[in-house]
Amino acid sequence: MKILALDSSGLVASVALSEDNNLIAEYTIQYKKTHSQTLLPMLEEIRNMVELDLSTVDAIAVAAGPGSFTGLRIGSATAKGLAFAMEKPIVPVPTLEGLAYQMYGTDAVVCPIMDARRSQVYTGVYEFVPAAGQPGSETAALSGRDGLGSGEYGYDMHVIKEQCAVFFDEIAGELNRIGRKVVFVGDGIPVFQERMKEVMQVPYLLAPAHRNRQSAACIAALGSVYYAKGRSVDGDKFVPEYLRLSQAERERAQELLKITYRRMTPEDVPFISKLEEETFSMPWSANDFMEMISKDDARYYVAEKDGRLLGGCGVLFAVDEGNITNVVIAPDARNQGIGTGMLRHLMKESEQEGIRAFTLEVRVSNAAAIHVYEKLGFVSEGIRPGFYEKPDEDAMILWKR
Repeated sequence: MKILALDSSGLVASVALSEDNNLIAEYTIQYKKTHSQTLLPMLEEIRNMVELDLSTVDAIAVAAGPGSFTGLRIGSATAKGLAFAMEKPIVPVPTLEGLAYQMYGTDAVVCPIMDARRSQVYTGVYEFVPAAGQPGSETAALSGRDGLGSGEYGYDMHVIKEQCAVFFDEIAGELNRIGRKVVFVGDGIPVFQERMKEVMQVPYLLAPAHRNRQSAACIAALGSVYYAKGRSVDGDKFVPEYLRLSQAERERAQELLKITYRRMTPEDVPFISKLEEETFSMPWSANDFMEMISKDDARYYVAEKDGRLLGGCGVLFAVDEGNITNVVIAPDARNQGIGTGMLRHLMKESEQEGIRAFTLEVRVSNAAAIHVYEKLGFVSEGIRPGFYEKPDEDAMILWKR
């Protein structure tokens, strides 16, 4: 089996050729030029060096995403063009699985992290377990995971957490709950290395330079396995997996949302209190909200689109300080910047009334909310032990002064 592989999902451009589990050639570079300038010349160099007859290639494996939007589109267009010209299938290999395969055989869980900007990472969690017939294979059989790697060399790669786009603290919390040694790999390491020291509670290692970036050799290796399992598509059916919208698409979506923010009224309370009940283990009641919106020293707001409520928040004043007491967003309106916009509105309105500082409490495990508050300028100034119930948990005290 002969596999031609491409990876342009990150800063690295990489092309490789494998045949029957032998790596024939690999050309990898990370230096200045864009993938549109490097990918095809690299392929041509390999073709010339190994006297490759492209008609003998069985399939084209390509890093299918997530990753750089531009890089993925270039890799996708190149793979599709080759597939049409050569009349060969494409084998999509998820980018994070290709990165994790760099750590083949490790007894640690593998966590690839690619910098996704906006304080997020593209990530997943993987493990290598003995393949069927190998010592320890009973553990693999009992794990219930899908095998991703070839068992010929003794191990299968299993998915613990599917690839996703999340804040780093969220994946760190997942790794801490798994409770095993971790090896990180990917271009997110230098971006989040200092944060790792603060939030990781289990032992972890960082992949060395020759193993911590994308490699078309790994895409070829996994591509061979997937092709043998029938996981290939025609060129016209291949689509990269971006996992999230591009920045331009996100900004356009926000523009189209036409969100408005206004003071909460008694008519809004039933919806907001029901949303609290569905979201939190210690929700405020409708009576609580009715009491607060009637106070002279409290301000409560809602987010609304086309007459539909999307969420609410509130602040209680004390001299020139504001204690933000509630922030709740409807499930289908989350991760769209609505909570951030609502809090910006609350703080702007409060500042016009003389409020100069804001404080709030948040569960220490709520990484997504903490990220939003930090983006708004809040910083941690302490912990309230056992502040929350159901489950019992400490609260992080945040201030914006």
